[in-house]
Amino acid sequence: MRWRTKVDEADCEAIRGLVAATGFFSAEEVEIAVELVAETVAGGKESDYRFVVLDSDEQDGTITAYACYGRIPLTQASFDLYWIAVAPDAQRSGLGRETLQQAEAAAREEGATTMYVDTSGRDQYRPTRSFYERAGYSVAARFTDFYAPGDDKIIYSKRL
Repeated sequence: MRWRTKVDEADCEAIRGLVAATGFFSAEEVEIAVELVAETVAGGKESDYRFVVLDSDEQDGTITAYACYGRIPLTQASFDLYWIAVAPDAQRSGLGRETLQQAEAAAREEGATTMYVDTSGRDQYRPTRSFYERAGYSVAARFTDFYAPGDDKIIYSKRL
């Protein structure tokens, strides 16, 4: 396995499969994850999105984990973590924490001082929220019924 920060066109389908396999994201959300990869491939270094990707097998293009992050427009040092996903058979192994740490370290290298993460308030996301809290993130804001009635948007932040 190896970590890398560059994405290419083949990663679109690999990330589609990974994000869909987690069972946490809607079909629309899966397509957005793919769009961010495609936009980055097309825009290169000019893209607003950055990635850390863990290849499990370089030969077949399988991705075990990845995160997408980037500087928040109009800020000097605030970054968003847009996506983080780990293959279901690799979850609960510490790989999510390692992926998050890889993204945080890469963001720090680009000048980040704070990382923000948006997530859902639905019960399904309780383990996700616990994951961020164990990683040192705290609730910065909560928007009631943001995504849908009964589905709050919770924003976490962490000083890097």
